[in-house]
Amino acid sequence: MLWHAIAPSRGYTKAANELVRTPRLSSDAKILLLYVQGLPDDRRGVALSEHARALGITGRAYQKAKKLLVAHGYLYEWREQGGRGFWTTEQLLANVVLTPEEAKGVRAGTPLPPAVSPGERNPTVGHPRVRTVGRQEPVDEEREKNAPRPPTEPTPDEAALVTTGPEEAQAERVLLSLRRAHHSLHLGVAEARKLVRLAVAWLRRGVSAEEMRRVLVSDLPAEGVRSAVGFLRHRLVQKLPEEPSPVRPVAPPAPLVLCTGPGDEHLFRPGPGEDGETRCGPCRREAARAAWDEARAAQLAAEAAGVPEQDADGDPYAHTPWRERVAAVRQAGPGPT
Repeated sequence: MLWHAIAPSRGYTKAANELVRTPRLSSDAKILLLYVQGLPDDRRGVALSEHARALGITGRAYQKAKKLLVAHGYLYEWREQGGRGFWTTEQLLANVVLTPEEAKGVRAGTPLPPAVSPGERNPTVGHPRVRTVGRQEPVDEEREKNAPRPPTEPTPDEAALVTTGPEEAQAERVLLSLRRAHHSLHLGVAEARKLVRLAVAWLRRGVSAEEMRRVLVSDLPAEGVRSAVGFLRHRLVQKLPEEPSPVRPVAPPAPLVLCTGPGDEHLFRPGPGEDGETRCGPCRREAARAAWDEARAAQLAAEAAGVPEQDADGDPYAHTPWRERVAAVRQAGPGPT
């Protein structure tokens, strides 16, 4: 590709390469932001929708561009009700990403420190040089303390990591979806795959994808997240839930046995301690009830005939009170000597 450009001497708008190259914003959102940035002071009191209408960005196109600017920290709105009951909306559009606290400070009149200190000479002197390509620091890469310019390409180990199962694929989808909850948790595919194994450990402990997403995006720091990868790695490790309790094995049921009791042929399953039992519970209870009825009938017949009840040893006085037994022995006279 051939490239030729002449820097304008007047009537231009400065834009950071980070803003122009970011894939997070659509072309309508970028054009709208740059258009408002180059407006004179007397035109900045107009609502953002009016500027968008002047550019031909209306309807759903405007709503989509506005939603992207709000989601990624470029646009903030505040609605307030005045003393007479009328509602007013105040908008703040920035050419850099602002946290909610920084946006409130700008609204209150607190200036933010400049991102780059101004040069000492204007214009810059020296001979023209060949344009350097690729010097812009990537937007979405992790910024470690000792790595001010991290590599733009993933390491061989990270590039070779491919999701191999449904759990890995589900964990990757959860990590990539965190950008919808907050723009500071935006992850690239290579960054998300660094954390897949840690997220899979949550799924294997019975945590649902929605529950893991809720834990990762809740209670974010007020000052924002500087490194999405480092922040999420810390949460995945520190908030890992405990392993579920092991399920106790259940003993197999006893085999069915043919009941030898009366009635139709039927099967039953012996309970604990009933090994060798050949009759089911209802048949055993029925047999016990029949035996009791038979013994009770014999007892009533003996009482009606005046035969004293005897015990197993043949003692006719086994169930007679002791006073009556003594009287009966005295009346019978002395026994054989």
